Amino acid sequence: MTTATPKIEAANPFENALQQLDRALHYLDVSPGMAEFLRRPHREFTVNFPVRMDNGEIQMFTGYRVQHSIVRGPAKGGIRYHPMVSMDEVRALSMWMTWKCAVMNLPYGGAKGGIIVDPRQLSQGEVERMTRRFAYELIPIIGPDQDIPAPDVNTGAQTMAWIMDTYSMTTGTPSPGVVTGKPVSVGGSLGRSEATGRGVMYTTLRALKHLDIPVKEARVVVQGFGNVGAVAAYLMQEEGATIIGVGDVSGALYDPNGLDARDVLAYARGHSNLIEGYPKAKAITNEELLTLECDVLIPAALENQITAANAGQIKARVIAEGANGPTTPEADDILRQRGIMIIPDILCNAGGVTVSYLEWVQDRQYFFWTEDEINSRLERMMDEGFYAVLKIAQDMEVDMRTAAYILAVRRVVEVAQLRGFYP
Repeated sequence: MTTATPKIEAANPFENALQQLDRALHYLDVSPGMAEFLRRPHREFTVNFPVRMDNGEIQMFTGYRVQHSIVRGPAKGGIRYHPMVSMDEVRALSMWMTWKCAVMNLPYGGAKGGIIVDPRQLSQGEVERMTRRFAYELIPIIGPDQDIPAPDVNTGAQTMAWIMDTYSMTTGTPSPGVVTGKPVSVGGSLGRSEATGRGVMYTTLRALKHLDIPVKEARVVVQGFGNVGAVAAYLMQEEGATIIGVGDVSGALYDPNGLDARDVLAYARGHSNLIEGYPKAKAITNEELLTLECDVLIPAALENQITAANAGQIKARVIAEGANGPTTPEADDILRQRGIMIIPDILCNAGGVTVSYLEWVQDRQYFFWTEDEINSRLERMMDEGFYAVLKIAQDMEVDMRTAAYILAVRRVVEVAQLRGFYP
């Protein structure tokens, strides 16, 4: 039986992002003018474009690209295809990317993009034509030194290959560095497909160690069994944790004795990438999934999944945010009062943009590393980010999200002040 996903609270993601920024600014000596500069996206791009469908008819699509900041370097961020894409969502995601890149000390600013579409309703050819037309429209504002897209919800390596090819053919210059998350054969990086989930695993292991929770005794629940959640699940399982629950848009599964994450993933790949009907576990609702008693909860779906309405029922000791913006500020307050440690999204899921940076570096120098080298660099960089945030949290007696924002905003402000404002 198909079960609904958790009801998303009617919260504006950009308002959430601004609230999170304001909480960090409370601890920093930032002028009102600089604070306003941080609150406003640098550039917002909206395009309405036609695509010829398989039946010969023309259909119009709306796409967005927002560059929140280019203070620390070229804008960096994914492109998502989803019916709920909105300008405010893209604004929020672009701002979160700015802070994420700053937390990881990457030489990037933040950007995000999206098209209002359910790609499952389109053929492969229609998705390709839509992607290429959107890429053509973005050419004035993207580039290896300007803005570098990457995969996000409902996009992947093939999408990036189409964008790279469209950009390269239009500009007349082979440009593998214009996007990241590409197939390895066209300049992508080994380790990129697992990078976000691997980063979630690394930060979760550090949080468990900090809380003296043995990983072999840790029970883990994963909401969103996709590119991030599934990888985080099977990597945590390989480290010795027990995966007791997973969920996706089709419903959720529960087994107190432990699920085999790779087996669930293999089943999903054979059933339209959905876990519904998996025979070796009990079917539960996604609402029940979020409130299972566990040590680690990994929300790896969409924004606003943990809200004031359900935060009081969360029974995890650690929340590792695999998704962007899964927890509202109101829920943050409740969870903090209850002593639940949150590994914030701008740190926890930064593995993807970190390996995207490594991919971009490899493309720029036309020299590529092995997967072991990539994973080793990723682990070192995730460690540096985690312990830098943890130190601020301990020194300033704030929660991990506020600490991550303090670190990120401080780094962006420092560069902005050194550069000054032209002219």
